[in-house]
Amino acid sequence: MDELDTAILRHLQEDARQSNRAIAQKVGIAPSTCLERIRLLRRRGVIRGYHAQVALPALNRGVQAMVSAQVRPLNREVVAAFERSVSQLPEVLSVYTMAGSDDFLVHVSAPDIERLHAFLLERFTEAREIVSFRTSIIFQHLTNPVLEPLPVTDS
Repeated sequence: MDELDTAILRHLQEDARQSNRAIAQKVGIAPSTCLERIRLLRRRGVIRGYHAQVALPALNRGVQAMVSAQVRPLNREVVAAFERSVSQLPEVLSVYTMAGSDDFLVHVSAPDIERLHAFLLERFTEAREIVSFRTSIIFQHLTNPVLEPLPVTDS
């Protein structure tokens, strides 16, 4: 990735709905060049898709939490089955497979605390492979909307 690719990505991350012509004008290149750069970024897997960012409360998901879970036995089949089953639950936003004391970090949302509690009781206390879990309520979720490449070091 060069500086031009980075500039194009920055503008797409700020607003992926803007036209190719508008992006080309902002970065100072011809629209055909910009379009080809974007196609190459998609082909190389740098751009993985375009998404609408939706407010969770508008979808009746006013409460968010991170659930740290440990599963046993810790083997390929159990891990894969857990990842598959949990990622398909409607309350689950993301599943992270971790190293360290917890095996998984699951980002969930629910309409309210009572429904979150019911979800945890139904899905995490009754699953045999889950030996322990703990929940942290999220008060605020901030993200960095524009990511840029980190510098490459020679070490």
